[in-house]
Amino acid sequence: MAVAFESGNQVRAQAKWVRMPARKARVVTDHIRGRSVPEARTVLAFTPRVAAREIEKVLQSAVANAEANHGFAGDELVVSAAYVDEGPTIKRWRARARGRVARIRKRTCHITVMVAPPAAPIGRARSQRAEPATEEAPKPKRARAPRKSAAKSGAAATAAKPKRTTTKKKEAAK
Repeated sequence: MAVAFESGNQVRAQAKWVRMPARKARVVTDHIRGRSVPEARTVLAFTPRVAAREIEKVLQSAVANAEANHGFAGDELVVSAAYVDEGPTIKRWRARARGRVARIRKRTCHITVMVAPPAAPIGRARSQRAEPATEEAPKPKRARAPRKSAAKSGAAATAAKPKRTTTKKKEAAK
């Protein structure tokens, strides 16, 4: 089921030709990417999708590879990458009315999960040099332009518009 590879501190497990569309499995892998292994297992346990079961198997295999081959502690690992690639599509035909056929596409995917130890914490030397945080006052908002007074705007509006005289229809009716 799973193939184990390593690159640096990352350990990878991969399940190939899983009978499920990659689009549906990607929804679940987005939930676990970047989480710790115990947290990712909890998320997968409570995800009501079929893809969650398959991804959980691959995650379990990646953690087992890291523990057995590299001596990492399983609960301290982080899911550094999780992605799903499309596999080959199995094509079938279904009979339809009037002698026609409909294509059935049975899609497959390859699920890959990579786990790694968490990033190293920042050293003391950097924290000692850091200056204490100073609170900056928020910038004041820009002042609004003064509004025109109601008397000026009302008088200007009536003076600018000419009064409407009778319309053509009223003139024709007279």
